[in-house]
Amino acid sequence: MLEHFVFDGLPMRVVFGDGTLSELPIEVERLGCRRVLVLCTPEQRDQAAMVSERLGARAAGIFDQATMHTPVTVTEAALAVVREHDVDGVVSVGGGSTTGLGKAIALRTDLPQVAIPTTYAGSEMTPILGETKDGEKITQRTRKVLPETTIYDISLTLTLPPSISATSGMNAIAHAVEALYAEERNPIISLMAEAAIGALARALPVIVADPQDREARGEALYGAWLCGVALGSVGMALHHKLCHVLGGSFDLPHAPTHTVILPHAVAYNAPGAPEAMARVARALGAEDAATGLYDLAVRLNAPLSLSAIGMKEADLERAVTLAAARPYPNPRPLEAEALRRLLQNAYIGRRPEMEAL
Repeated sequence: MLEHFVFDGLPMRVVFGDGTLSELPIEVERLGCRRVLVLCTPEQRDQAAMVSERLGARAAGIFDQATMHTPVTVTEAALAVVREHDVDGVVSVGGGSTTGLGKAIALRTDLPQVAIPTTYAGSEMTPILGETKDGEKITQRTRKVLPETTIYDISLTLTLPPSISATSGMNAIAHAVEALYAEERNPIISLMAEAAIGALARALPVIVADPQDREARGEALYGAWLCGVALGSVGMALHHKLCHVLGGSFDLPHAPTHTVILPHAVAYNAPGAPEAMARVARALGAEDAATGLYDLAVRLNAPLSLSAIGMKEADLERAVTLAAARPYPNPRPLEAEALRRLLQNAYIGRRPEMEAL
């Protein structure tokens, strides 16, 4: 018999397929927008220009300074452009950095958003915003930041380099893994999460070998969508707490940090969430969840250690202190010594043991 649970569905519209960018003008018109600002990172200016051309007279301009971890200073600069050009909506083109900027603008203005993901971040499916200010990343959950419409276009992911595809996909898998043992988990989201992990585990090795494989790109984008829904519908736990600390306070790259930390956070939580770990292992086709995730990262030639992505060993102790402060609900209590071992293992890139930390 199923236990009592609550399923709180998030209001969202999704357009999924190959070549769906052509439907952008229709979706912007549905939202009643007449002057939309296109957001992107400096590296994705060309893609943003293509999107702006699709919008024609509805495009009010391009803001190309979206930045990892959504610094408040960048948001303030974007808001000045919103006011200057009388913008009534935003279109975010790119990964989590750009989607985060769109959310930060929506939080402060209530402007409608269209998200056009070009990575597997999944942020477009969540009512979650993480912002950095004064060296600290603060996360909040509010439906004010949930994009009204998301357009998934497989063709826009074909140029995503294999290395970024790998870490972006592992980042997405992390969302689904934590949804399986989140305090608010429910059987509907658990089905989505397991399916999402399986889809990405199948697709990512194919993409790394052949980035132009449209079928694998489509399966990965579909998996990322489900991962985002899972994260957005339930809560977060130790893994995301650690990654927010490492990214916000030590400026580590977002997706690679998730890639490195995930197997170790899963090993830590394994004793407190045996059913979730069984689902993860089954989705991966592995004997054990933590080692299966580590071995997938190896197959993808993804980074395996915090040292490889810029963490200083001298900062590990401070990271432990920050992670233990204001903890999220977690299936295993946060213990300083065990957290210290977790981060030390992640720092050197040690393969998790099948027994817990």
